[in-house]
Amino acid sequence: MYKRLSMIMFPILLLALMGTGVWGYLEHQEKNSVLIKAENQYQRAFHDLSYHMEKLHSELGNTLAVNSTSQDVYKKGLVNVWRITSQAQNEISQLPLTLLPFNKTDEFLANISNFSYRAAVRDLSKRPLDENELKTLSTLYDRSAEISKELRSMQSKVIQNNLRWMDVELALATQKENHDNLIIDGFTKMDKKVGEYPEINWSPTVMNVSQTRNVQMLSGSEVTPENVKAKAAEFLGTPDTSAFKVVENGAGTEYHSYSVSAPKAGSHDGIHMDYSKKGGHLLWYSASRDVKQKTLDVRGARDAATQFLDEHNYKNMTAVSYDEFNNIANLTFAARNKDVTNYLEKVNVKVAMDNGEVTGLDASDYEFDKKDRQFKEPRLSVDEAKKTLSPKFQVDSVSKALIRNDINEEVLCYQFVGRVNGGNYRIFVNAESGAEEKTEHLGPEQTQTQAQAPVPNQT
Repeated sequence: MYKRLSMIMFPILLLALMGTGVWGYLEHQEKNSVLIKAENQYQRAFHDLSYHMEKLHSELGNTLAVNSTSQDVYKKGLVNVWRITSQAQNEISQLPLTLLPFNKTDEFLANISNFSYRAAVRDLSKRPLDENELKTLSTLYDRSAEISKELRSMQSKVIQNNLRWMDVELALATQKENHDNLIIDGFTKMDKKVGEYPEINWSPTVMNVSQTRNVQMLSGSEVTPENVKAKAAEFLGTPDTSAFKVVENGAGTEYHSYSVSAPKAGSHDGIHMDYSKKGGHLLWYSASRDVKQKTLDVRGARDAATQFLDEHNYKNMTAVSYDEFNNIANLTFAARNKDVTNYLEKVNVKVAMDNGEVTGLDASDYEFDKKDRQFKEPRLSVDEAKKTLSPKFQVDSVSKALIRNDINEEVLCYQFVGRVNGGNYRIFVNAESGAEEKTEHLGPEQTQTQAQAPVPNQT
């Protein structure tokens, strides 16, 4: 009996063992294939990075070599510098360097990209590169040569020693000592060297673009947690603050603020609000909930949001955009100053479309950009500005608007809303120069009524 059973089981076990072996071999082959593919991608990104840094150095040299009056050549050179820098940044993002201190080199490349782009998009015939900007280009030329040299040295070591990037990824993932890996050592050394460079005199344009918001930009004196509780109670229309909780955020930094949480009937999450410490300005409000059904239309949601803003002292606001998700209307309102729509001072409002309750408010743009502005009469007439538009563009409305352009300048524009190529668009034309500053797609032409419903007729 046992002999007969062994005769039956042996072939079965043998087949199972062979199947396991084949499966293991295929799994191993598949794993190796994935590793080889990843290694090839890392190697390609690294060698492309070395090539583009050398190309960047060369392009900066070409730009500096031309006569300062050759503005078209300068523009072409700056555009090429921006394009090559963007490629280099993209290649860095493809390498397993996230756990390395590589922020100085990233910041350096980002500043080159900003500098070249902002200089290229402006009208160089009217605002040519000044002496300081030419000095900056010369400095970038020298620095890019040093970085390119470091990368070429690393490239030689990678090729000569047949180094693998998968080993770099493994070393970083396991937090292994980095001193035994030539690639990690090389990138660490390069970033340290970039960090030791003397500060570059970037142009004001680039510095403005890189500038981050901080509470020093806000008006008013510093407030206490009790002050914030009182402000939150006034906003919510309740005298009882006993259940309010206030948490201080970012003490000692430029993001110093207070977070307020308060209970809400029928809600497990309650209400959350953020106030700046300086001035006690409300930056953010949320009373989110699920909205099961929709009973309001676009106009009803806009009216509910407008009433909410009026009640909370956001005066002279006009709706400029609208979208909808999960029965929640998201509306953007911009301040109106006489006949100018100020897109810098804007708030975002969320409205539940079952009963018109406002469930969210983002007022950070409004608070940080709010200030007294005097608008002078535009140099161009509407008809003169309209010449910039495509002849196929059918204008439905036109008004004045204040926006921030690509080089971070506040510019007064004519805002043309209309249709072309089956879509609705909002085009901003500089009221001084006639340059087209920005174009926004509002949606397909067949939904024009819905897309424009929040925007009052402006002529």
